[in-house]
Amino acid sequence: MLRRFIAQASLPQRYHRYLITQQHSPNSFRRCSSSSTAATPPSQLPVETSVEPPPEPHFSDDYSSKPSASISVDRSGLNNPIEHSHESLADSELVKHLKSLIKFRGGPISVAEYMEEVLINPKAGFYINRDVFGAEGDFITSPEVSQMFGEMIGVWAMCLWEQMGQPNRVNLVELGPGRGTLMADLLRGASKFEKFTRSVNIHMIEVSPALKKIQKTTLKCNNEDGADENTATTLTGTPVSWHSTLEEVPTGLPTIIIAHEFFDALPVHQFQKASRGWCEKMIDVGEDSKFRVVLSPHPTPATLYLLKRCKWAQNEELTKLEHVEVCPKAIDLTQTIAKRISTDGGGALIIDYGLDSIVSDSLQAIRKHKFVNILDDPGSADLSAYVDFPAIKHSAEEVSEDVCVYGPITQSQFLGNLGINFRVEALLQNCTDEQAESLRTGYWRLVGDGEAPFWEGPDEQTPIGMGSRYLAMAIVNKKQGTPAPFH
Repeated sequence: MLRRFIAQASLPQRYHRYLITQQHSPNSFRRCSSSSTAATPPSQLPVETSVEPPPEPHFSDDYSSKPSASISVDRSGLNNPIEHSHESLADSELVKHLKSLIKFRGGPISVAEYMEEVLINPKAGFYINRDVFGAEGDFITSPEVSQMFGEMIGVWAMCLWEQMGQPNRVNLVELGPGRGTLMADLLRGASKFEKFTRSVNIHMIEVSPALKKIQKTTLKCNNEDGADENTATTLTGTPVSWHSTLEEVPTGLPTIIIAHEFFDALPVHQFQKASRGWCEKMIDVGEDSKFRVVLSPHPTPATLYLLKRCKWAQNEELTKLEHVEVCPKAIDLTQTIAKRISTDGGGALIIDYGLDSIVSDSLQAIRKHKFVNILDDPGSADLSAYVDFPAIKHSAEEVSEDVCVYGPITQSQFLGNLGINFRVEALLQNCTDEQAESLRTGYWRLVGDGEAPFWEGPDEQTPIGMGSRYLAMAIVNKKQGTPAPFH
């Protein structure tokens, strides 16, 4: 029945040979999680570009912490109702830290600073000391859905490597590798192309000690129990190194960068249009000792990024907005990537849920596959926001004339044009019934749109397609031409 849902995308011959030579024995399959629920598409809200100081220097709390738009985070296995904790519990260490930070500053902190502390505080950040991925975690990402996702990313990387002239040494960098599943599937899929795997030096950008340990296990590293940040994966014999930032990766080599669901976790500044112009939303502590959202009485440093973002937008787009999110770290990181690609050659692939337009009010919190209030028990839930893809494009083009930006296109278009339909057909030729069901479910969740029409199981486990909700964008050195599959 799956054949009915496979798009007959055209496939250049060089992509096809990567697919048909990959092993697909019954033991090569990974079982995907089948739980998924529907998500609500983002609504777009209204804006003007003036920033005026207020008549009185006091903080306003005329903003409800409830998002003005119902923005869904496109991850599998989520339930839409927002949960609130009503239990009276002692403050956690992170809550104490946040409150002391606000007290020390003598006033509220930005949403971006709050988000950064919640996610990567060295002692109590959400990502730091635990495995948050998969069915037992807080959300499921595409690599955990199906092995085919990592295999297709491998096809993209090998095609780019070919366009670069098959260099003998190349950096392969992944930003925020999660469990390491994507990279492991990429290497397994590429294992027959020894010239490629021998040329690659893998660099994992990760700040979480807990996830580093899991990544070493997933990649079957030689010293997976050791603290050494330089090792090799036994999957292909490829050297692997871990770093905290992209800047730590050695320069001077062509570099292929993969950022899957990384930009969505970068901290965003939120702005709201008020009678006095644009005001940044801030996090404060109320008289009841609970966190609350207030409006800044003065323009803040992040206002410079707001003005830059508005400069990139169309006037008709701005007039419809009441709220705007900007992500300075995404802009800065994109420019770092573009400079490196301009100098060393290579390219970057960014896949994330986001918009091909300015982002309004998308920040959400997820705990155990359910939406919760962003201020509820900070550190216990993931915070993420929609990625502003036009801002990434403008940021790259602004800093270098030697790079080209392609996309965004939908994840469904990206995977389909790379040949995921051929791959799933090949895998279905030699698998058990259980594996076939897992393949159908995983395929639909990667490229489908909405509920899977072939599903006959429990309603609460109906696979939900992410194909149109996730977008893909590539930044490449101009010398290499148009990357697959953006032709």
